[in-house]
Amino acid sequence: MYREKFTKITEGFTFDDVLLLPMRTSVEPKNVVVSSRISRHISVKVPIISSPMDTVTEDAMAIAMARYGAIGVIHRNQPREKEVEMIKRVKREETIIIRDVYTISPETPIEVAKTLMATRNIAGLPVVKDDKLVGIVTKRDLEFVKKGSSVSDVMVKDVITAPENVDIEEAIEILHKNRIEKLPLVDRSGRLAGLITAKDIITRQKFPDASRDSEGQLMVGAAVGPFDIDRAIEVEKAGAD
Repeated sequence: MYREKFTKITEGFTFDDVLLLPMRTSVEPKNVVVSSRISRHISVKVPIISSPMDTVTEDAMAIAMARYGAIGVIHRNQPREKEVEMIKRVKREETIIIRDVYTISPETPIEVAKTLMATRNIAGLPVVKDDKLVGIVTKRDLEFVKKGSSVSDVMVKDVITAPENVDIEEAIEILHKNRIEKLPLVDRSGRLAGLITAKDIITRQKFPDASRDSEGQLMVGAAVGPFDIDRAIEVEKAGAD
């Protein structure tokens, strides 16, 4: 088998085999567009894909690649559940409206709330009881709180909210007017429907060329099989087959 492959080998090139001669051009840099389609459904502004290797692309690399207009492909040298969790971290890192919101109940001990915020790397949690939004608690609320207290003792009860169909400009105005960093979205029954944070809006403005999907979340690839780019670039839903 090896001998057959060796005798039928075709000519190939590496980066060192190609030289681009510098020449005069009339094209202005500001008019150059390098955006490219990397699959039938996905386009990026920077045509670079980071390798799906365990020493190259995990969630941190994928986040950085997407923010600068490229895309990273999470490696598959790990259990499927862990790969899905990495994809979810990327998708949650930056979005206009967070739909899969981490919540907490009023009876939850303060120490549990602190641990949840630390492990999930979040600065605040909507407080929900019987599927209804009853408050919100942030890291600032938990500072210097005595052990034994519960979330209901420190949470903000008069929560400023917005309807679930609020547009982004209106949300920015509400955040600025009320000097708040998190804006819960509720439906007509008072159930939590999503969350908008000032941090996500600021980050979005900072990285205008980021690779984002139709939901405004960072795009990320999942390596599900060798030599199959259309299947490897799974960006619409975390953990999709």
